[in-house]
Amino acid sequence: MKLKKIETFIVGNPPPHFGGRYWIFIKLITDKDIVGYGEIYSVPFHPNVVTKMIEDVFERYVKQKDPFKIEKLWRTIYSSGYTQRPDISLMGIISGIEMACWDIIGKELNKPIYELLGGQVYNKLRSYTYLYPKKSDKTNVYTDATLAAERANEFIEKGFTAIKFDPVGSYTPLDPRQLSLDELVKVENFVKTIYRSVKNKCDLLIGTHGQMTTDSAIRLAKRLEQFDPMWFEEPIPPENFDEMGRVALATTIPIATGERLSTKYEFSKILESRGASILQMNLGRAGGILEAKKIAGLAETYYAQIAPHLYCGPIVGAANIQISTCSPNFLILESIKDWKNFYSEILKDPIEWEKGYVIPPTKPGLGVELNEEVAKKYRYTGSKLHLEMAEI
Repeated sequence: MKLKKIETFIVGNPPPHFGGRYWIFIKLITDKDIVGYGEIYSVPFHPNVVTKMIEDVFERYVKQKDPFKIEKLWRTIYSSGYTQRPDISLMGIISGIEMACWDIIGKELNKPIYELLGGQVYNKLRSYTYLYPKKSDKTNVYTDATLAAERANEFIEKGFTAIKFDPVGSYTPLDPRQLSLDELVKVENFVKTIYRSVKNKCDLLIGTHGQMTTDSAIRLAKRLEQFDPMWFEEPIPPENFDEMGRVALATTIPIATGERLSTKYEFSKILESRGASILQMNLGRAGGILEAKKIAGLAETYYAQIAPHLYCGPIVGAANIQISTCSPNFLILESIKDWKNFYSEILKDPIEWEKGYVIPPTKPGLGVELNEEVAKKYRYTGSKLHLEMAEI
């Protein structure tokens, strides 16, 4: 079997844009007309540019290649231009192509991907969601602790046993910064309000975005330990593994990180520095499904766990489900609420979610199929990127 064609779908995620402004999906087609889907996460260029990048990589390294030869194909693309390093733009493209190859392999063998990577370990996967605003809100759920607590309890009623939120606020190109005493007190009180309201009915996940310096992150962590959060996410920027280790060693709260990292090489560094015990690789950036399995294996040697990241579309979500199902050290899965609305509309059959858990599919490959008519209908025409920091 050979790969003969690629197609890219740049899908505008309709308001309120939960999961990003747009999603980049690819479709690989073989000479046997087997179709595989993949998704590329947050390459920092306009998607029209990314489409050209995808096509260039396909023509140079993927066309007429065997989709079963994952390792050889991965190494060839990873080495293109004599780079051989974790460049997130190229890694996003590798990830999407690799994911689509696995979808093809699963369909050819009539097996879910998880059955080809060690077999099913979990019959259901615990999931969490961010707190999100509603159209009817009179105040901002990200700054109004009472409203945030109300929203947390609504998700608990749906079946969620873990809720994530960022109490620190916006992130800018000037981060990391030292939080003021006033900011520290506000964050502490925000978390306290939610903690007292949910009354141990769910875990609290503190989802910061690298806004703080090391010392500031440690100061905040000391204030938040009393609430026993499940994790403190990316408290400092992702580039300095040793400094992340300093934060981890200074607090009893587990540190989670990984959405801005790629490949086993970067994840091995964060493990070696003791910078995190919960790894949040995004399979649309980290290198794809097999690379994620390798990262999960590395994590096992440190008794660390995986919690795949999702702030993109449901094809990455489907890949997350596959890798989580077959990884013994799986902890929890990120959901965008309960996978309804546009997350189900863009797929031919929705991802199954029941009372706080995702149910792994039994269909071959990724277990989902892109609804291409919907994808074409919602083509992205904007100028902004998937995610952008606050202006300064």
